[in-house]
Amino acid sequence: MRLLQCSDSDGYHSMIALPGNEAVPPYAILSHTWGAEGDEVTFDDLINGTGTDKPGYDKIRFCADQARQDGLEYFWIDSCCINQEDKAELSKAINSMFRWYRNADRCYVYLSDVSTAKRKVNGDACEWEAAFRRSRWFTRGWTLQELLAPRVVEFFSRQRKRLGDMYSLKKHIHEITAIPEAALEGELLSQFSVNDRLSWIEHRETKREEDKAYSLLGIFGVYMPPIYGEGIGRAFSRLQDEIKKLEECTRDLYVTDPRRDKTRIEETKGGLLEESYNWIFQNPDFLYWRNDPQSRLLWIKGDPGKGKTMLLCGIINELRKSTVKTSLLSYFFCQATDLRINSATAVLRGLLFMLVSQQPSLISHLRKKYDQTGKAIFEDANAWVVLCEIFTDILQDSSLDNTYFLIDALDECVKDLEKLLAFLIQKSSLSPRVKWIVTSRNHTSIEQRLLLDNFGARLCLELKENTEQVSRAVSTYINHRLMELEQIQHDRALQLFVQEKMQQKANGTFLWVSLVMKELKDALVWEILQVLDEVPTELTDVYRRMMERIRQLKRRNPELCRRILSTVVVTYRPLHLQELYVLADLPNQGSSVEQTTTAMVNMCGSFLTIRGNHVYVIHQSARDFLLDGAGSSVFLSRAGEVHERILSRSMQIMSKDLQRDIYQLKALGYPIEQVQPPEPDPLVALRYLCVYWVDHLYEWSSTSSRYGSDVLQSGGPIDSFLREKYLYWLEALSLCKSVSKGVLSMAKLEALSNEVTAVSLTEIVQDARRFIMYHKSAIESSPLQVYASALLFSPTRSLVRNIFQNEELNGIVFKPAIGKEWSSCLLRLEGHSSYVNSVAFSHDSTRLASGSHDHTVRIWDASSGEHLLTLKGHSHFVSSVAFSHDSNRLASGSWDKTVKIWDAYSGECLLTFKGHSNIVLSVAFSHHSNRLASASQDGTMKVWNTYSGECLSTLKGHSDAVCSVAFSHDSNRLASASRDCTVKVWEAHSGECLLTLKSHSDVCSWVSSVALSHDSTRLASASWDKTVQVWDMHSGECLLTLEGHSSFVDSVAFSHNSTWLASTSYDRTIKVWDAYSGVCLSTLKGHSDAVCSVAFSCDSTRLASASWDKTVKVWDTNSGERSSTLEDYNDFIEGHSDHVTSVTFSHDSTRLASASDDSTVKVWDTSSCECLLTLEGHSGGIKSVAFSYDSTRLASASWDSSVKMWDASSGECLITLEGHRSCVSSVAFSQDLARLASASYDGTIKVWDAHSGECLSTIKNQSNFVESHNSLSENSSKFIESVAFSHDSKQVASASWENTVKVWDTISGELVSILKGHGGFVYLMAFSHDSNQLASASYDKTIKLWNISNGECLSTTKVENPLNRISFDSSDSHIYTDIGVMNISALPILTPTSTGTELEITQYRGVGLSADNAWITYNSENLLLLPAEYQPSHSAVSGDTIAMGFGKGGVWICEVQSDKF
Repeated sequence: MRLLQCSDSDGYHSMIALPGNEAVPPYAILSHTWGAEGDEVTFDDLINGTGTDKPGYDKIRFCADQARQDGLEYFWIDSCCINQEDKAELSKAINSMFRWYRNADRCYVYLSDVSTAKRKVNGDACEWEAAFRRSRWFTRGWTLQELLAPRVVEFFSRQRKRLGDMYSLKKHIHEITAIPEAALEGELLSQFSVNDRLSWIEHRETKREEDKAYSLLGIFGVYMPPIYGEGIGRAFSRLQDEIKKLEECTRDLYVTDPRRDKTRIEETKGGLLEESYNWIFQNPDFLYWRNDPQSRLLWIKGDPGKGKTMLLCGIINELRKSTVKTSLLSYFFCQATDLRINSATAVLRGLLFMLVSQQPSLISHLRKKYDQTGKAIFEDANAWVVLCEIFTDILQDSSLDNTYFLIDALDECVKDLEKLLAFLIQKSSLSPRVKWIVTSRNHTSIEQRLLLDNFGARLCLELKENTEQVSRAVSTYINHRLMELEQIQHDRALQLFVQEKMQQKANGTFLWVSLVMKELKDALVWEILQVLDEVPTELTDVYRRMMERIRQLKRRNPELCRRILSTVVVTYRPLHLQELYVLADLPNQGSSVEQTTTAMVNMCGSFLTIRGNHVYVIHQSARDFLLDGAGSSVFLSRAGEVHERILSRSMQIMSKDLQRDIYQLKALGYPIEQVQPPEPDPLVALRYLCVYWVDHLYEWSSTSSRYGSDVLQSGGPIDSFLREKYLYWLEALSLCKSVSKGVLSMAKLEALSNEVTAVSLTEIVQDARRFIMYHKSAIESSPLQVYASALLFSPTRSLVRNIFQNEELNGIVFKPAIGKEWSSCLLRLEGHSSYVNSVAFSHDSTRLASGSHDHTVRIWDASSGEHLLTLKGHSHFVSSVAFSHDSNRLASGSWDKTVKIWDAYSGECLLTFKGHSNIVLSVAFSHHSNRLASASQDGTMKVWNTYSGECLSTLKGHSDAVCSVAFSHDSNRLASASRDCTVKVWEAHSGECLLTLKSHSDVCSWVSSVALSHDSTRLASASWDKTVQVWDMHSGECLLTLEGHSSFVDSVAFSHNSTWLASTSYDRTIKVWDAYSGVCLSTLKGHSDAVCSVAFSCDSTRLASASWDKTVKVWDTNSGERSSTLEDYNDFIEGHSDHVTSVTFSHDSTRLASASDDSTVKVWDTSSCECLLTLEGHSGGIKSVAFSYDSTRLASASWDSSVKMWDASSGECLITLEGHRSCVSSVAFSQDLARLASASYDGTIKVWDAHSGECLSTIKNQSNFVESHNSLSENSSKFIESVAFSHDSKQVASASWENTVKVWDTISGELVSILKGHGGFVYLMAFSHDSNQLASASYDKTIKLWNISNGECLSTTKVENPLNRISFDSSDSHIYTDIGVMNISALPILTPTSTGTELEITQYRGVGLSADNAWITYNSENLLLLPAEYQPSHSAVSGDTIAMGFGKGGVWICEVQSDKF
């Protein structure tokens, strides 16, 4: 930022530049409208000392004079303080402008079109009012933020006369702009809706159209680099994207809104009484903290009930009133009984939530990590570490305003209090602009951490040392509360007596007053003095008295109170009244459940309170008393029994009330984000039960010897529940947005069931756990998919599927059927956007790391599959990852020639090693983690010190790239594998080559991977000769050669017990071998592309694999005996050995043809799924395949530049058509069967005689190439992607990479029409049956309908993903696509003013696939969610049947019998 400094004379003002970390002095800022071109003083003028003769110089002079009058030495003006020619500076300035205006001491609005020279005739007012309302300033885009951002806005006329400020002119400005007065008064802009804020700019104008969007950046608190020339539509689209991301980040950050918590607390405690906290503002310690810049942390401590929370509420109110507009106030109230707000991470999330809601630009610090990982950064195991880093970055941000942080009840931070205290101590001294207040009880553990330091920077305000002030505050509180006792309002003497008595006994404790007042309200007037005499002074004694009163209740009431109190105390969150009613098994009193429960809660005296229909313990001290004090012997005789009762009631109520489609959603694809609870909500009493019943079972198991006597037995309540209600429970979990909790619950339940000998229960629990793990994402996204996708895609022998077969979606037939058993694959980790090259387990087996072509490393939870971190920093592919042996660090090697060391918990890059002259292909830590070896394509290995980054040695000896490196377990030796066909063993310290192991076969083949057994006796190597070899580490003798893979072997790893060996291959499989005998124990199938890396967990029970299909999979190594189950389970029609590139139905729908990169075409019977024919002959991959209209012939187009025509019955190759000079991309038969057209990347279309094979004509595509954003070469713009005949066979159409469709005369080859309008490559098209219209699909995500004769575009329909099929029906009234059937008459007709946005709601009839290929749809509604491995790369639709082709060479058919569902 640059500021102008006022000069003493009328001469030029000097400019100062302020570094980002330098304190900015107080300054004024000018808001104005720019004059004509050349009128304003520019940055260059100031630098060169010119421009004083420009009209705009008067504004500089005015701003300087006014600033000087206001005692300000510096000022800022946009026209000359920004170097507009420096694009980087301009971009930064545009994104900083709002903050600069907000931080200014004063903003002067100079209205050049408002004059104060004339007065009205009556002299009462100036004529400027009308001119003020008409001022151009209110119509310009940039002045919107200049109006809303500053703390003080003053308006001046052309004559420099002050017209007023924001507050005096507020009514006028509101009428002129329609901006709410609250916004003009300084209300947080985030409190106004997005649409409201967008409307404020609607009638404003900017010189450059994009500025209309850019001027809103500060108002929404988003960062976005300006791109002038992108157009207003694109600019607003980017802005809305950033707003959406900000909203998503803020929503996921949310754990509570402390502002609402404050309101709730104040209402619960009877309102905030100003007189009860005013004393603090005169307290010397508080004043010292408030006024001394070096005093940044104040700890207020006191005994329970002394009013600490309400005192903090009062301080918040005072700070809000007394601080300036640019000061931020963020606070948090801990509450031990509420799981949401009783942890250290919750505290930071709450503080950050309030902070970014006030200064949205700070969310950029969260976005840096959130955009990589998503919501997980706030919730996973590393959440605390990441939140601390974010918080630290914000505290160090120079743009952070003066900020106050306040945290109440540190002692109620149940989880990670020590971490929170350490954080407070460290961060409280980090920024001079930040001050902290914390409150807590007198806990020794807190006191030890928050003691006064040597510099006096941390203060302690002890309420016990301020007894007199606290007592006066309590007396004020007593006087206020006594007004609630109507019984004594008529007797002044009695009032005074009661007041005096309460003041004597209260002992400065607000909670004592509150508890006693509740009893006094229920007392008769003559009982009041008796109550006051009887009530003790100490809180503990008050609690004992309350329990004694409960014991004296009549009939069953003491027992009911015991049930209520014990239930409330042991549950994991505050219970809704209806939840408490069912869990405590309360009797029905004839009134509503909530009225009944409320009455019974009130019987429990003052222990409990009700807020928002939820029941809370009145105070943490009361909960502690009930759990740990004398109360426990009365009410909670054995905690295990309470957990048992809650479990029992949960089983009873869930078994009775859970049912299918409990919310009556009806639509199977109803998305969870659109679900609104009905009224009344049938889950209101069940939510807690559904989420926590397993936790109570677990607690019971650890606290009671009676545990498991019957509940965990075959045929017992849990066994019965799972067999009768399991799917309904999963649906309820989805509606409660707690499916992830359900996964953890099933893991706990499986662990408990394994401890008992109940075979039937164990079997159903194990199957149920696999069910929820595999279908988690489907159930989470759409609750009713538990009855559709989850059941239909479970193996046929799944217990859950068989038990609930009557719940299955009818009418869905898979060909072939789903396999019989669950696969060996436990987890499928998705998130990388490109090939995954490497995978590694941490040595504690809790995490997985993966490195990818997308330049990132991802860290995952190895048990749940949750994504924990994304590490960004490499500028090229990440080829290798490895954990240190203490699991604290992670190394990555990259094609950018570097190695990076990362903190495995925070994701911070600790070191970058540079030295290799080519790609780094492999990294490995030594066992002690102090050294790291890296292997490179430069033919060397380097050994590095992992702490200093020093290169300790460079090992040379290989004559080609070194692909892999590994340390022995004792760290004394290194092994390396190379493309020179050798493996070498080295002395790790000296670098001496000890052994050279040569070649896997007679023909030299690259050795791609090397691994050492953990006993350091053997070495395994993998080679591109398709084998694995095992060697003696000492003698170099080859012990075993393992054969079985059908393609290159890319990775090999020993299990940690050295008994197994795993290998991965380009054949898309993983094989597990007996490391001693060489027997193949299992073959794991499931990846759809080459498998590049494999790693065992430390206990050898799991195996992780990384693949070019962009996934990581975790496998169960103990299910090796079921090696074929994965293949059976995903039982596609297998046959192709490479990617399926195209599938198409014959015109009679009886057969299906699939084309593949394996150079073959296969023909399948669509009824039996039997492979009828395999057509071989092409020497390159097949690009396109088409049936003739009589279904007797088949044509294939190939990358080998040829077309082949086949007999579709016998498979005989009838003709090979040659003549194209490049890949043949598309082929089509004419309707009359006489001709065949082929299109090629050589830029030609050829029309052939379909019987003789004679080339009848060659049509050359003359490119209309215009260089554009797609950066196509002129040559590639000629590429023809698709070809189609008209139905009268007179015309042929071609679609090319130049974004057009061209229509040609079939006979003459003349160009008939060019259809222009698509914004991307056109890849698919079809003629109508009358040959007058054409439909085209493009990578611009649209389908266009054209009139061929005049080239007019009739309609445009948006689609999200590329289509595989487009055609007209015989009546030309509908267009068939793989998304569904489009009714042409329902498509809006385009006019010159059409925007196309209305076309997004196009409805499709019949069966189809969703745009993202994730759903099978029916009539445009999502019907069946496809698991990731079933989502096709290519598809074809024929009637109610969908054929799908997959990257791994499989084909799968789904028939949707719509009449059955």
